[in-house]
Amino acid sequence: MNPVRTPQTTGTEPTPATPPRRDAEQTRAAILRAARHLLARYAQADITLKAVAERAGVSPPLILKYFGNKDALFARVMSFEQDADTLLDAPLDDLGRHMVRHLLTGQTERGADPVLRIVFAPFQGDRGDIMRANFRTQVSDRLAGRLTGADPGLRAELAVATLLGLGVMYGIARGTHLREATIDDIVDLYAPTVQALLTP
Repeated sequence: MNPVRTPQTTGTEPTPATPPRRDAEQTRAAILRAARHLLARYAQADITLKAVAERAGVSPPLILKYFGNKDALFARVMSFEQDADTLLDAPLDDLGRHMVRHLLTGQTERGADPVLRIVFAPFQGDRGDIMRANFRTQVSDRLAGRLTGADPGLRAELAVATLLGLGVMYGIARGTHLREATIDDIVDLYAPTVQALLTP
């Protein structure tokens, strides 16, 4: 009978690979992306921290560490302030092109543009009213504040509506011809429509 031999280590075996560590900012961003993704598909009341954590690749306690609680997390998700920072980050004369390109690259590189979350406000009950109020003040009204000439509020809302229409057709309805076109081609064709509302 052969004795059972215990495996011996020689010191040359490879150590198990450890996953790369994310820094705090990357972790926060991953959690927010996960929460936004779920909020676009479910009512907030039906979303658990566990579901957000699983999608973000983190543990539920880590979400609590960064955001405090579920309500605080979703308060951040329902804010459009940071999204507006990047959406409106261009000189007024070139803002139409920037906004269209930003929306399309958000769809292609990140799978969704955060501004499009407003489309799902009707599914959020009373929370939807918070999203609408945030969207009006943080996106539409902020854009209107940059416009000169007559009816800046109306023109800003029409420009945002034009942009959202493109986002819905590109990212939600997934129009065949839109998805086959290059971003540059879409920007060239569509941006002048948005820009005409910004600088008529």
